[in-house]
Amino acid sequence: MTSTASSSHPAPTSAPPGQPPVGERQPPAWLRGLRRFGYRAQGSSGDVRARLVPPYPAPSSRLWAAFGLSRFTAARAGRLLGWAGPLLVTLVAGVLRFWHLGSPKAVIFDETYYAKDAWALIHRGYEVNWAKNANDLILEKNGHVGIPADASYVVHPPVGKYVIGIGEWLFGFDPFGWRFMTAVLGTLCVLMVCRIGRRLFRSTFLGCLAGALLMVDGLAFVMSRTALLDSILVFFVVAAFGCLLVDRDRARERLAAALPVDGHGLVRPDAHVAETLRLGWRPWRLLAGLCLGLAAGTKWNGFIYLAAFALMSVLWDVGSRRVAGARRPYLAVLKRDVLPAFVSTVPVALATYVLSWLGWILSPADGSGGYFRNWAATAGKGSHHRWLPDWVRSLWHYEHEVWEFNTHLSSPHTYQSNPWSWMVDGRPVSYFYESPAAGRQGCPADAADKCAREVLALGTPLLWWAACFALLFVLWRWFFRRDWRAGAIVCGVVAGYAPWFQYQERTIFYFYAVVFAPFLCLALAMTLGAVIGRPGAGERRRVAGAAAAGVLVLLIAWNFIYFWPIYTGTAIPMDSWRSRMWLDTWV
Repeated sequence: MTSTASSSHPAPTSAPPGQPPVGERQPPAWLRGLRRFGYRAQGSSGDVRARLVPPYPAPSSRLWAAFGLSRFTAARAGRLLGWAGPLLVTLVAGVLRFWHLGSPKAVIFDETYYAKDAWALIHRGYEVNWAKNANDLILEKNGHVGIPADASYVVHPPVGKYVIGIGEWLFGFDPFGWRFMTAVLGTLCVLMVCRIGRRLFRSTFLGCLAGALLMVDGLAFVMSRTALLDSILVFFVVAAFGCLLVDRDRARERLAAALPVDGHGLVRPDAHVAETLRLGWRPWRLLAGLCLGLAAGTKWNGFIYLAAFALMSVLWDVGSRRVAGARRPYLAVLKRDVLPAFVSTVPVALATYVLSWLGWILSPADGSGGYFRNWAATAGKGSHHRWLPDWVRSLWHYEHEVWEFNTHLSSPHTYQSNPWSWMVDGRPVSYFYESPAAGRQGCPADAADKCAREVLALGTPLLWWAACFALLFVLWRWFFRRDWRAGAIVCGVVAGYAPWFQYQERTIFYFYAVVFAPFLCLALAMTLGAVIGRPGAGERRRVAGAAAAGVLVLLIAWNFIYFWPIYTGTAIPMDSWRSRMWLDTWV
């Protein structure tokens, strides 16, 4: 393919020094005019393959020479570090998340819904109504309780509850069992962020830094130790993002392999190849569609990420074809990529979502099955579209009722918050609180007063406050430097954050922000990378930048350790608890 392309479409001829090659498209004048604000037009020079698929930096020869390693051994060690570093960070994250996972031995916050719904789903295929004293009975009898048969009306799809149910099936119907899978997925999220950061920034160090920041984020930590749906949603969203990132690299590798090579052995742009090449089978995009379907099957927010990530992926294809030499990259993508991208994501995600309701679909339609399962045969008997199967019409009606509930929920709650306050930890959510007396439940016997024992869903304050500035930095990088990495991070944050602003009167909570916490960590890692400076920067600049970044990371780690007691429900003296309530709105 390379030789054919080279013979029919010769590489651009040389140009005077300082000028782009003849025939190569330049950025429009209005973009070049943005240089005064920091924009730099990205001209194509040298090997186009390096722009399509940037290589990972080679290990420092001086560093490895200090350990007495040869160049070949050093390169091999560098590849191993690409996994060893992330796995080490993940190991620490796993230890933290599984440490006393069954404590508090209580049904905390919305575990009262999802733990019991999960148990019912894996045994009956649909959620049921539990007795008012069910929580006490479950804890008292270690989960050995009967499961009611009366169907319950629920407002979230079943995937997340099935995931929680796996832990209950493995370890029992108790706090450890229903928190097990969220801890597993929360730990795996740290691994994925490390690897995503490495691929995104082409730096194992920055990838591990992003994962380490997620490891010590209080909100992600608490959510990983609680049987709520949001931590499961995070896992599928991050997995989908990672799949699309791998797909981007694979597609660009195919483009680079098809481009012509000039007499100097350099890959050159070619308009014909860039506009006509079909990128073929893209399994990573299909896997992303599956993950996004599972995300939507956990909470409906997943559909927003489906739309955002699908658009982002198509724009990545536009950028790839433009770098490869396409004169009309949008038209080329419209002809070659849009339909395959749509089929690979949207139908796959929708099919996955519908299949997630299989337990409800297969339940009896005589009134003894899932909630609304018999609607088409009873109240909906005279409805439209009677040619559709009863289960389709019943499920559609159920989804409509859930939509009405979710968009009109306005019941006041003590811990509800406005999304404007989320980025500054304005109103965290208390999942559990007790005031044990001295000498009881871990309260020191010599305590002068009662102790406080709390599980507070609070993002590590210094991390989130620093992330506010990091977001401004990545927005600048995206808009003025046209940095696709910054744009990808912004996409992940906006898709999880912006939709909540249209529900100013709805009852919503700060812990919903956990879905974009991994992207905040990536943003902060990217910012710290800029603070440290490029590898080619002066030694004094690098040392000063590394010192500043190191101080901030250590302060964030200290901040997490300081708040550890109120993340884990550890009993501490009341004065110590009050000293951790930095803002009045945290109480």
